[in-house]
Formats: sequence, C-alpha cells, structure tokens
Amino acid sequence: MSEHGRLKTMEPDPVWDAESYEETVDTLAALGDDVVFKVWGGDWCTDCRAQLPAFGAALAAADVPDERVEHYPTEKEDDGSKTGPEVEAYDIERIPTVVVERVAEGESGGEELARYVEDADVPVAVYLAQRLAELDAEA
Repeated sequence: MSEHGRLKTMEPDPVWDAESYEETVDTLAALGDDVVFKVWGGDWCTDCRAQLPAFGAALAAADVPDERVEHYPTEKEDDGSKTGPEVEAYDIERIPTVVVERVAEGESGGEELARYVEDADVPVAVYLAQRLAELDAEA
C-alpha cells in the first residue's frame, strides 16, 4: 500500500459478483508481481464512490495483494483542478484515474500499460482488463 493513505472508496463492494466478470478477474489475476495499480480518487467524489468499490472487489477476487495497489487521495481546488500526490507527474485531471504500470524491482516508476479515466463507458476493472488483454495479444 502507498504511504499516501488508503481510499475508503477502494473497499470492495460486498455485492459485486465475480462470476459475472470471470474473464476480467482472470486477466487481472494473471498479471505478474511486477504490475502495480495506481489509483487516484477522493472519498468525497461521487464518481469514485460509484466506481471504485467494484474495482476494489475485482482486485480482491483476482487476489491482487494490497502492496500492488497504490492509493493517491486527491482533492479538488476551487477551479476544479486536482491536487494530491503525483497528480502533476501523472497528469491527473479527472478522478477516478487508475494507471497500471510494470515496475522493475527497486524502481518507483515504470512502464504504463493501461490507464482508466473517469469517463470511460465500462467499469474500471473491465476497461483495464480489456486494454491489458489487447497488449498481451499484441506481444
């Protein structure tokens, strides 16, 4: 887990049905130990409260360990811009944003594999699993 604190909105949704998302869970579960999920969100954010609990449940169903999920609590300024850890470095404008990275051992940043941004038209886990499966198919 990141040193920035934990997002309450990432607590797994207890009614999320892993069986309905078997392919998504399998894709997330198959990722190597060098893959991390960086989650920017805010417990105050309506979209985060709507989207992140299901994502947390998908990660739990895929047995992704907590140390591979980094939380980046984000705040909103009066002008709508976002502030918080690594917001500028990762060009975070909307939340939730989830960046999936492959990180070499001992490194802090890595190769971005996929990015989910708030306005995608499918659930976070499904979107990321689709992008990651496409990458795998291209390899």
